[in-house]
Amino acid sequence: MRHPILLAVCIAGVSAVAGCGERNANATVERAFKDVNVVDETNLSDVMLTVADPNEAVTYFTRSVKADPERIDHQRGLASSLIRAKRHTEGAVEWAKVTRMPGATADDRVNHADALIRAGDWAKAEATLNTIPPTHETFERYRLEAIVADSKEEWAKADSFYETAVGLTTTPAGVLNNWGYSKLTRGDYTAAERLFGDAIRQDGGLFTAKNNLVLARGAQRDYTLPVIPMDQTERAQLLHTMALSAIKQGDVETGKGLLRDAIETHPQHFEAAVGSLRALENAG
Repeated sequence: MRHPILLAVCIAGVSAVAGCGERNANATVERAFKDVNVVDETNLSDVMLTVADPNEAVTYFTRSVKADPERIDHQRGLASSLIRAKRHTEGAVEWAKVTRMPGATADDRVNHADALIRAGDWAKAEATLNTIPPTHETFERYRLEAIVADSKEEWAKADSFYETAVGLTTTPAGVLNNWGYSKLTRGDYTAAERLFGDAIRQDGGLFTAKNNLVLARGAQRDYTLPVIPMDQTERAQLLHTMALSAIKQGDVETGKGLLRDAIETHPQHFEAAVGSLRALENAG
């Protein structure tokens, strides 16, 4: 009489185990899909932060933040995308939110300071940089420290920060150009010329540094183009810059000659140079 009962218990046990196994299998599958979704989401976030249209990225990360406001990576993505979209004031607000979230880092505060500088809030930017521990020695941190020191005309500090920043990156062209421009505004044209030359040696395609180099030479009444890599269009544009520099120094006839050279050199019609030359000739 006991055999049927025992059999029923055994069958129930097997069913329970089978059910348990099925639930475990389902849970494993769900976890696997969740992991895949996380990978896909991470890849999409990377795309949005790098190659996507900045405003599309803002829309994407705004939705992501609303869906999961505790995710600091989504908040960072929104803040970064706003900066890419040149919506600097909004970006600064979002970076401030990042710095208050669990898991925020010193780099987040550096990014907040960068956004504040872009938004023109220099006082808050300096205050934010002052909250970063001195042990956090990164290129971006010192680049921003140099810019803030420049804005306050604290030249010795600016030079020290620029020098430190240059030593912390393998691509120093941009910061060398900034440092050169700082020297240019101080009237230290020789040092500016040297730094612009260093920037161009690091990145031969950095036209801003080429243009600034011509300004530094022009300020010293050196109206010859430097020996640097340039295509025909760039050569024409640099001749135009040098012409304007000469005119500003009072060397008007030299400026006219440089404008004519710029017009002849440019592979297309160079309206800016033509207009400048016409204005000078009409005035004279």
